[in-house]
Amino acid sequence: MLLRHIHYFLAVADHGGFTRAAAALHVSQPALSQQIKQLEETLGVPLFDRTGRTTRLTDAGQVYQDYARRALLDLQAGKRALHDVQDLSRGALRLGLTPTFTSYLMGPLVEAFHRRHPRIVLTVRELPQEKMEQLLSDDQLDVGIAFDEVRSPDIETQTLLVETLALVVGKAHPYAQKRTIGLQALNDESMVLLSAEFATREQIDRHCRQHGAQPRVAIEANSISAVVEIVRRTTLSTLLPADVAAQHSDLSAVALNPKLLERTAVLLQRKGAYHSAAHRAFVELALDSLTRKRRRRA
Repeated sequence: MLLRHIHYFLAVADHGGFTRAAAALHVSQPALSQQIKQLEETLGVPLFDRTGRTTRLTDAGQVYQDYARRALLDLQAGKRALHDVQDLSRGALRLGLTPTFTSYLMGPLVEAFHRRHPRIVLTVRELPQEKMEQLLSDDQLDVGIAFDEVRSPDIETQTLLVETLALVVGKAHPYAQKRTIGLQALNDESMVLLSAEFATREQIDRHCRQHGAQPRVAIEANSISAVVEIVRRTTLSTLLPADVAAQHSDLSAVALNPKLLERTAVLLQRKGAYHSAAHRAFVELALDSLTRKRRRRA
């Protein structure tokens, strides 16, 4: 059995038939059919039901599909392992972050990593957490930074930090010089918030309802950078992690009492996955730098 047989088998399964799979693989349909027949003869069972109008996996084919996918993931990890250079003179790392962390966490971590390992090619993607978990499980990402509300059993986590939401305001806002306000003061605020597609917005709405706070939402935006720019230029306020305000000299973070929302940031990795030298170096840097940050705050 050759690796080609597995690729061809999965292509037919994913495309639901030989014609579309052959086109995607850039091979002739008879050649593809012959390869699948060879695989079935080797395994001793039919993998596809070809009797109907559509090609479907047999029961045996469905079982074999799961093992075939895992085998490809392991082979791809093995290929990367062969090219892994322990001295980090070359290599690559695929990093995913949720939008909140892109706004204040990505810059310092990437700066520190690139300064230490300038020849490592770093690919950074901003992703919803559900998509990030899927890509990690499919070995299309090496490591992610998101929240501890992990759904996939294939993902393991390591705690990075706890972020607290604050009332973020511009310098012209009446609360710009305050350090703390009561949570009920939000009832008098006109705000710009992230739109409902963000998990942060759902969490804000839920916690406001629980505490009886009803701020007026004047503007919704689908990016943190847009929210920040609006707050900088108006007297509208927003609810974002206090660390976001720390990145801008013309923004202030006002603590809420009681706290509105605390969330735990974690590193996400696929369980049992091969970790390259670049991967291990990034995880070590992230854990070390954010542990030192927590200690300074304490």
